[in-house]
Amino acid sequence: MNKRRLVLEDGTVMDGIGFGYQGEVNGEMIFNTGMTGYEHVLSDPSYCGQLVVMTSPKISTNGINQSDCVSSYMNGLIVKDYGNSPNRSQDAKDLNSFLLDQQIPGLANIDTRMLTKHIRQFGTLKGSIVDADTPIDMTIKKLKSVKDSSDHVQKVSTQKPYVIPGKGANIVIIDLGMKHSILKELTARDCQVTVVPYNYSADQILQLKPDGILISSGPGNPKNLPETIATIQQLPRHIPVFGIGLGHQVMALALGADTEKMLNGHHGNNYPVKDLLKQKSYMTSQNHLYSVSRNSLRNTDLEITHIGLNEDSIEGLRHKSYSYFSVQFQPEGKPGPEDMHYLYDEFLIKIQHHQAKNEEDVYAEKY
Repeated sequence: MNKRRLVLEDGTVMDGIGFGYQGEVNGEMIFNTGMTGYEHVLSDPSYCGQLVVMTSPKISTNGINQSDCVSSYMNGLIVKDYGNSPNRSQDAKDLNSFLLDQQIPGLANIDTRMLTKHIRQFGTLKGSIVDADTPIDMTIKKLKSVKDSSDHVQKVSTQKPYVIPGKGANIVIIDLGMKHSILKELTARDCQVTVVPYNYSADQILQLKPDGILISSGPGNPKNLPETIATIQQLPRHIPVFGIGLGHQVMALALGADTEKMLNGHHGNNYPVKDLLKQKSYMTSQNHLYSVSRNSLRNTDLEITHIGLNEDSIEGLRHKSYSYFSVQFQPEGKPGPEDMHYLYDEFLIKIQHHQAKNEEDVYAEKY
């Protein structure tokens, strides 16, 4: 076993055992509170650039299902313990081999409870996984000189458009680092889906004649996406738009609101959210470090539709005049609760209403 260590920019040092890829890596320290769903965490592009601490005491007892988890985007994985003998089908790969193939360092035998409490108290810190003999002072100095990356979305967004055929509504997804579970929700509803890069212009999108536009989840600071913000501002207001995760934040910025960085963010599948329109509460899956500022909504035409029950955070918005709405959480779960699937249906209902209105207008002009 290879002795390695975690070094934080504030001088905190924790010794552990390295597994997976043995390279040195830096990243933002965040913790995931989910007790299940480690494969979805590994494969979620929203973790790009981050060192992920799993609060569950042992993960990957069943290994990695290669058909569900093809690639990973996080910078490093930190655990208390992990299983390294897959306990299911022959398709499963052990976690050590998976991280080695993906060139992602892992660190085990870490007191993840103490580390999580430290991050909760002091906020998201920069950290580095290094060999045990690497000078600590030099590592801290390097960490403090590392600038925040602004190109996470560029790394995980599709490089060129692609189409998933369907017979239903024609949906364009602006890919900011989309989870493939979003695609599955739309294709299950027989939508024709075209996925386009984050920097696709409004004119390019309109050439695809979309019935609706979905702005996907993804990693990083929404203010690092001026091209996407400009695209949303230039779209015709009659086309229904649905924002998820980072897409929720980008939509809010495009419509005059502001965003801010959270102390710890939300990362896990157990965050309670209240739907103010239905007056019902649900558990949700979330992964974000930024949120929409409540005070910034005062001079906009946006209204709050969902709030977080832990800290009264803004979890959903809709425009008072346009068919624009968004949520901070992942409606499809994956991992986590699937209670919010109905939001995809509401998106399609908005599209149907828009199509019906267009048909009425055409009829009125003709007769």
